[in-house]
Amino acid sequence: MSTVKHYGTLFPTGVVGSLPRSAYVRDLMSGAEGGRSREESLDAAVAYAVGLQEAAGLDIVTDGEWRRSSYIGVIAELAYGFETGVNPTDGRPWTTVTAPVAPKSPGFVAREAQFLKSVTRVRTKATLPAPALLGERMWDPERSSGVYPKRNDFVRACVPILRREAQLLVDAGVDVLQIDDPHLCLFVDPEVRAQYEDDGASEAAFSVEMNNAVLDGLGSGSSVRRAVHLCRRAGARVRGEACFAGGYETIIEHLNSLQVDQLTMEFTSPGAGEIAALKGLRPDVEIGLGCVSVHPGQVDEADTIVERVEEALQVVDAERILLNPDCGFAPGSAAPVDLDEVYVKLKNQTEAAARLRERHG
Repeated sequence: MSTVKHYGTLFPTGVVGSLPRSAYVRDLMSGAEGGRSREESLDAAVAYAVGLQEAAGLDIVTDGEWRRSSYIGVIAELAYGFETGVNPTDGRPWTTVTAPVAPKSPGFVAREAQFLKSVTRVRTKATLPAPALLGERMWDPERSSGVYPKRNDFVRACVPILRREAQLLVDAGVDVLQIDDPHLCLFVDPEVRAQYEDDGASEAAFSVEMNNAVLDGLGSGSSVRRAVHLCRRAGARVRGEACFAGGYETIIEHLNSLQVDQLTMEFTSPGAGEIAALKGLRPDVEIGLGCVSVHPGQVDEADTIVERVEEALQVVDAERILLNPDCGFAPGSAAPVDLDEVYVKLKNQTEAAARLRERHG
């Protein structure tokens, strides 16, 4: 059975990926430089983000995704074929495929990971967007169909680009390589499934197939953990986007087909379903348990976090559980989320883990 022994502790703690961006970091992303080069300034900012996570006591850290103007738009750093701009409806970065996808200079995300490893002594996580998520967000029926008549044609074209970057991340020595897939989680919602003739089964299976094509066999013989974040769009309320309700049991068959070591799942948001759904997962899969709310103004105390984990322990062995927030803390590059509040949330998560280790270790 796959376990988390290589983390060196029960209930290892981390974040899902993103951290909120201060006004200073948002200025840097918009091109402001000041006395240093933009890259030097971002190095300093990322080192601060890492220091914050370490001070909170986390066992696994990220760079907060602070170098990415758009989480999914990072594909345009890795491949040609995209037009970038600003979405006129909300002012956020907008990337659309308008030409055949072709490899660009690799290593943008890998360089993020290399710098992250240079400024921390704890374990590291790097993230990539799921292929089907890129199809959902970047294929436009008017602007993209001339080059990719069907959305899934574009999705397939993204796989070798992501696979190449994933291999570079393994070579860089990251401890957790995570694919973020909100698209697959759409199919927990009965209203979404009703839009498909087969209740969404073939589309969900396609999403799994594409994730597996990126991750299968990657890092064989190494300690890297291949993960998929089953993003329920916990931050949708911040972005003003729709939320999708429904339990994971609806897609358990598809989750068990993912060739991964770890699933990062959300449970604190309304409509996320019951933790009992974890009983249906393969016993060799670790669970990154979403036990801390990412919603602004909602700060879960350590007691509340412990209660959530104890509920999960009724159906999952302690060796399989990692603690993390529901989702990334920065839903959108300019989301107004307080970084100090996030620091308190992460400290409470660490305190909860300490209590759980005393109780179960």
